Amino acid sequence: MLLTAAQTDALTELVNISFARTAASLSELTGHPVLLQVPSCVMHPIAQLDSQLADFMQGEVATVQQTFTGAISGSGILLLNYESAVELAELVMPGEGWHKRRLDSSACEVLMEIGNILLNGCIGMMGNLLQIQLSFSVPQLQIRALDKLLYSFVIGENELSYALGMSTTFSLRDSLVTGYLMLVLDVASIECLVQAVESWA
Repeated sequence: MLLTAAQTDALTELVNISFARTAASLSELTGHPVLLQVPSCVMHPIAQLDSQLADFMQGEVATVQQTFTGAISGSGILLLNYESAVELAELVMPGEGWHKRRLDSSACEVLMEIGNILLNGCIGMMGNLLQIQLSFSVPQLQIRALDKLLYSFVIGENELSYALGMSTTFSLRDSLVTGYLMLVLDVASIECLVQAVESWA
């Protein structure tokens, strides 16, 4: 399923509005200004995600995943390279002794909080702007190989077949950490999302 240039532009604008407001919550959490940048949104079939992400992520990835249901149902997922996940946790909560460059329980808690604010805030704000009521599950953090993640997107009995992907840059404490945000959806949810975005735009 391909998006037109106008649909892509409208989705990108919507996400950037949501991210600008979500960044305020992250700034409050850290006590420092946080900027979130989303250059563009791209729709990919799940089957093509491995090649799309191959140059961006390798080996183990840290993911915070949150399921949402309503007129649009799917999963929101924040993906970070393992090293980027450690760096982001250190930037948000410095001085916690993560010098070993490993994600211990404290670092995982920080990433869970970041993912919860980002996913719930961004997707929730999109729902509010589009006037779509959504319900959210409790977010889950996992560390696993990327290829094992890509084919595990299932809600109920419906396999989710498309991903709306957005590279994401966290700007914090004069440092940049790059991650990837995905909304994984089935065809019916994508069609509903596109119709709502067109009406909003």
